[in-house]
Amino acid sequence: MTAADIETTLVGRPDLERPRRGPAAGRSRRAVGRVAIHVALVVAGLAMVFPFLWMLLTSFKTLPQLLQDPLSFWPDPWTIDKYVDAWNAVPFGQAYLNSIYICVLAVVGTLVTAAMAGYAFARIRFRGSRVLFILFLATQMIPKQVTLIPFYLLMAKFGWVDSHLSLIVPAMLVNPFAVFLMRQFVLSLPKELEEAALVDGAGRWRTFWSIILPNLKPGLGALSIIVALDVWNSFLFPLVLLNSPDLFTVPLLLASFRGQFGSVDYGLVMAASALATIPMLVAFVIGQRRILNSMAASGLGGR
Repeated sequence: MTAADIETTLVGRPDLERPRRGPAAGRSRRAVGRVAIHVALVVAGLAMVFPFLWMLLTSFKTLPQLLQDPLSFWPDPWTIDKYVDAWNAVPFGQAYLNSIYICVLAVVGTLVTAAMAGYAFARIRFRGSRVLFILFLATQMIPKQVTLIPFYLLMAKFGWVDSHLSLIVPAMLVNPFAVFLMRQFVLSLPKELEEAALVDGAGRWRTFWSIILPNLKPGLGALSIIVALDVWNSFLFPLVLLNSPDLFTVPLLLASFRGQFGSVDYGLVMAASALATIPMLVAFVIGQRRILNSMAASGLGGR
């Protein structure tokens, strides 16, 4: 018997044929995979949320409970005295005002300059534009600590040391990620919009302000939240540039607060940390969907 005859005989026998898996088996495997992914994401999410939850619960504990049972999870009894004491211990109100107006000015300035630069890099062709954009984007790879001393000397030349201008103006003008994000959004817009505006006699400025900028609203909304979070949480540069307590931002005030009360009452420190964290946490929770949708629309979502 030849090899071909043996193959024909085996193939012809139904008991030796490989069993076929139906669509139900494939659906069950996919369902199990989805459940496993969701369980892993829930566990990872709980691990990330737990430190913040512990901070909040500790801020409502009394000092005797912290000393007697520091590993207890629930406050017993609950109290808000730590928040009142933390707010009155240091000028939190002034620090909040400083951080808020620095954030607002930095966000507005960044949105304007990043949108203009992103439009220029995306639509205006000039010699060396691609190389200039790559060099500008490569500055993100330089750690901020490396530029700290030159930046301080530059601010000293301008007379902006111990001034909020040293935090606002650079944040407005130098943000490579913001320019890159706006460039991606402009590239996603159809060129026919600009061509129609040029046919109607609009110039570059009119096209940008009337056509491009209104269509960048989703990206601008997401970018405003990202920039606000970055500016609000900035600590290193305010620490080096600001000396007067009246000019301190919230993170800087929180650092000095920990130095004064960190070894005495951890509940007080946790309450102060919650006061510094909650505003930006609320902003992120409200704007997280906008950020994700904007990243996907700009081509940064892995599509």
